[in-house]
Amino acid sequence: MILKVYLKEFFSQFDILVTGAVFLAATVWILPGLDQGGVWLAILAGMVGYACSEYLIHRFFFHLKPPKNPWLLKLLKRLHYDHHVDPQNRKLLFLPIWYSFPLIALTSAGVYALTGNLLWTVAFAVGVMGYLLHYEWMHFIAHRPVKPFTPWGRYMKKVHLWHHFKNEHYWFGVTQPFLDMGLGTYRRERETERSETVRDLERRPS
Repeated sequence: MILKVYLKEFFSQFDILVTGAVFLAATVWILPGLDQGGVWLAILAGMVGYACSEYLIHRFFFHLKPPKNPWLLKLLKRLHYDHHVDPQNRKLLFLPIWYSFPLIALTSAGVYALTGNLLWTVAFAVGVMGYLLHYEWMHFIAHRPVKPFTPWGRYMKKVHLWHHFKNEHYWFGVTQPFLDMGLGTYRRERETERSETVRDLERRPS
């Protein structure tokens, strides 16, 4: 019953509904080509690409020092700063489609420019959107009062909450910690000092 409540809450979000609908439509479109190895490689490339961008965008864009440009500051507040201020606010848990869809379109256009293959391009977008929905679910569950079913889910929830309540300079991965481990932003929680700005990114010095 508890899971049913949170599934309903998750799928009632506008951005999730739209992303899910486009994902399903694109998946149906590529179904006749699933006997091609290139299609599966394109899906995998989309998934891996999103898994990497999850970390890179979170660390290097969402955690930019507060910019002086008012428009950019407002953008960062909506996309991430305000989420640190109020981590349980459902309106701030999900990436808006006005942000995610242009990025998906841009990267997919890059794939088409490289391959000239529309089927592979759509398959790549399917991989990206599929992993995006996986990311959104894991992020949603990390911030809701529910215990994930799997040990991996419980571990990643714990790691993500360290990022929000212990120190914003570490633990940028939401679905996986591997880039944190490889790029020096994974630390043992007990050995990490609590940041004074973990709940207010705008207070960090510019």
